[in-house]
Amino acid sequence: MKTRNRYQRVKGYGLVLIAASLWGISGAVAQDLFESARVSPEWLVVIRLLISGVLLLSLLAINKPEVRIWSIWKQRHDRLRLLLFGLAGLLGVQYTYFAAIHASNAATATVLQYLAPTLVVLFLAVRSKKRPGFAEFIAVILSFTGTLLLVTGGDLGQLSISQAALFWGVGSAVALAFYTIQPASLLAQWGTPLIIGWGMVIGGVGFSFVHAPWDIEGQITVPALLSIAFIIIFGTLIAFTCYLESLKYIRPAETSILASAEPLTAVVLAVIWLHVPFGWVEWLGTCCIVATVFILSFEKRNIGEHP
Repeated sequence: MKTRNRYQRVKGYGLVLIAASLWGISGAVAQDLFESARVSPEWLVVIRLLISGVLLLSLLAINKPEVRIWSIWKQRHDRLRLLLFGLAGLLGVQYTYFAAIHASNAATATVLQYLAPTLVVLFLAVRSKKRPGFAEFIAVILSFTGTLLLVTGGDLGQLSISQAALFWGVGSAVALAFYTIQPASLLAQWGTPLIIGWGMVIGGVGFSFVHAPWDIEGQITVPALLSIAFIIIFGTLIAFTCYLESLKYIRPAETSILASAEPLTAVVLAVIWLHVPFGWVEWLGTCCIVATVFILSFEKRNIGEHP
């Protein structure tokens, strides 16, 4: 029994690491698309959301026919919450993230997005009217310090990234925090795959009024199509499936810690493959922000979280 449990835990670790790595790689691939093929973030977002959402719902309908994918639209209250999640949550986090990459690079955008756990802690503290604990306070200080180092490069008198990059990067963290908190009751009632699938479709349809999917921008060559396919299939569907599957074998707190491989993967690829300049100050800032994930995850585990 112990051997079986150990195998399942190792399997869970492997699945979440695959998911996090694929997310990090897809960020670097998106940066390469923006730079080499001149693809716009608007077109990439609408294509990714529409195709991923339709594929996810189709797979759900085929593999789990007992899940009635249209049932959620019967309840008015659920419809409104789902629309809010799709437009403000999924579309919000997708567009701000890709816009941050377009304005800076995959490394900076991904690390700034990982401010989200700290923002969630602050929001919950305000909502519950309770002061954050000592560990949470340290996490807030670390995230603030890390962001300062990352965006200034150690020179506090000026930004080392553009104002647009800072705006979209912090916006991505805010959107991810909302994406994390808002759909909790929907996920518990309807299941994650259904909510994420519909959220993608809603976000894609909504954003189509801003940028039509048939309004193609950039040089759509074979390498560009392969990159887009990678982002949709590996960076979305497979990564999402691996992450959800990992929750069957390990604690959510452990998945949060291992998911920090995403910004590290994005940074390493951006530096080695895309030749993004990343000095020791930026690395220190990255480590500070990633450390907050560890602190907050351990804090959750210590207050009674069980596998």
